[in-house]
Amino acid sequence: MNSVPVLTVKPWRALFDEKFHVVVGNLPPTQEVTLHSLHQSEDTDYWEAFGHYVSDAQGRVTVAKDPSVGGTYEGVEPMGLLWSMRPVPGSRTGLRLRRKKVHTPMVVHISVYSGHMSQGFREQVALASVVTERWYMAPGVRRVNITEGGVTGTLFLPPGPGPFPGVLDMWGGGGGLVEYRAALLASHGFAAMAIIYLFPDHKKNTTIGYPYFENAFRLLQDQPLVATDRIALLGISAAVPVVLSITAYSKTVKPRCCVCISGTHTGRIGATQSIAEAYSRIEKLCKKACRYEKNHIIGRDVFLPIPEDIDLKVEMGRITCPLLLVVGQDDQNNATVESADDMKQMMERAGNSNLLTTLSYPGAGHLIEMPYSPHCKVSSFLMPISRERGAFRKSDHSCRQSVHN
Repeated sequence: MNSVPVLTVKPWRALFDEKFHVVVGNLPPTQEVTLHSLHQSEDTDYWEAFGHYVSDAQGRVTVAKDPSVGGTYEGVEPMGLLWSMRPVPGSRTGLRLRRKKVHTPMVVHISVYSGHMSQGFREQVALASVVTERWYMAPGVRRVNITEGGVTGTLFLPPGPGPFPGVLDMWGGGGGLVEYRAALLASHGFAAMAIIYLFPDHKKNTTIGYPYFENAFRLLQDQPLVATDRIALLGISAAVPVVLSITAYSKTVKPRCCVCISGTHTGRIGATQSIAEAYSRIEKLCKKACRYEKNHIIGRDVFLPIPEDIDLKVEMGRITCPLLLVVGQDDQNNATVESADDMKQMMERAGNSNLLTTLSYPGAGHLIEMPYSPHCKVSSFLMPISRERGAFRKSDHSCRQSVHN
C-alpha cells in the first residue's frame, strides 16, 4: 500500500522576516518532487516560486539542508520559496509585491508535486498542501493614525510599557504612505512612524519642506512611550537626500543615528526649499536617462558623474551621528555605489568617517527590503511630481538572497 506524502511547514504562522522550515516526508527514496509556493497579492496578481528536489534514502526532503536542483532558485535555500517569488507567466509587467493591509497576513500556499515541474501547477493535483501566514504586525502591536501638526503618517507601537527606541520611516519616490516596514519594526520592539511626504496633490508637495519633517520628528519625540533621545531616521531611495539634508542642516532634528538604503547625497534639499522644487530637478534629468531594452529606464545615469560642487550635495562633514549606508552593487536605479564612495571621501576629509558604516552587497539591485521579500528586477513607477509613468530597472541580476542573510 502506497504511503501518503506529508508536508509540514513550521511555524505555519510567523512574522514576515522569520524563517520557516519546510519538510516533506513519506516519499519513496530518490523520488523527484517539486515544492511550489503561491500567493495572490492585494492587487489580485498571482506570485509563485518553485524548487526541484530529490528525496533522500529515508524518503524525505528537508529544504533547510537539501539543494534545489532547478526552479526559481537553486542550491540550499531555506527561504527560496519566498524570496524567489515572481509573477506567474502571463502576468502584467512591472509588478512589485507590496502589502498595504498590514493588519492582515500575507497568505502563502505551499504544495508538493510529483516530478520536476516548471509550469501547469494549477492543472495538476498536489501530493500535499499547507497554507501559511506571514505577518507584519505581531500580536499586541498598536497602529495609530497620525494627523497632527500638518503631518500625515502611521505610528506603530510595540506591546509593553516602553520607553521604546523610535524610528521615523520614509519611503522613496513612489510617494504615498507605506506602512509594512514600520509595522515590522514595531514587531521587533521599535516605535516606528511611517510618514507620507510625497502626495498625489502637486500643490501639497510645494508646501512640504523642513518644517514638515521637523514636526514629524517632534511628534515622535512627544509620544509618551518613545525614548526621546533614541530616535533614528530611516530612508530608502528618494528619501535618502531628505534624511541626510535634515540631519545635516536642521536645527531641531537631532537623530541618534541614520540608516540610508539605496540612495545618494546629491540632490541636497535646502532649508527653504520644498520637496516639489527639489524633485522637479531630478525628474527633468530622468528624461535624459539611458533607456534599456523594452524602454526600461536606467536611473543611475541621472546622478553621474557625482558633482564636485558642494552646493549640489549634502555636506557630509556636518553629520554628527552614526550613519549606516546600505548599497546594492548592481543598483540600476541610483548611483549608490559612487555616492557611497564620495560620501566616505567627504567624511574622511572632514574627520568624521568614524561615524560611517557601509554595507555593500554584490549583485544586489535597488530595492533592498525586509528579509525574504521577493525580488523585483523592473517595476512600473509614477513620477511623484509630474505623475508621468515609467518602468525603472532595479538590477541587471535576479538579486540573490545574500542580502537577506
